[in-house]
Amino acid sequence: MTRTRRPVVAGWFTDDNVPEAEFRLLGTRCTACASVFFPREDDCCRNPGCPGGGTLAEVPLSPRGRVWSYTDGRYRPPAPYVSDPDVPWEPYTLVAVELAAEAMVVLGQAAPGVTTDELAVGAEVEVVPGVLNEDDRHTWTTWHWRPVAREERS
Repeated sequence: MTRTRRPVVAGWFTDDNVPEAEFRLLGTRCTACASVFFPREDDCCRNPGCPGGGTLAEVPLSPRGRVWSYTDGRYRPPAPYVSDPDVPWEPYTLVAVELAAEAMVVLGQAAPGVTTDELAVGAEVEVVPGVLNEDDRHTWTTWHWRPVAREERS
């Protein structure tokens, strides 16, 4: 049976069928004050200092950022988290990434196999497509953060 690929949250990132180098998180920018929001804001600007009168336009966020903080999840979280209790628990790594151009920090899981031993505050990471979960009908897609290889940093 073929699973349908579905984003965990529609509109938060580009389709994961694009080339990896084109994959982006999607935010919105207020045309009146230039504030950027992620998760996206589609109703009104949340900046209390905004002069108003602007609209919110979708913008792709920076593909790379710097590790602001990180930790690992070593326990099985409670419902509503989807987890098969018959499968051994696999720890995962969470990364908070600072996107300098947008002046924000975005949280996400590290790419599969990336551990806290491979991360450091200030290290460069990039956003890549990922899979959160699969069920009988769907592959639920998301984003992951992956360390940038040393040769790519130059």
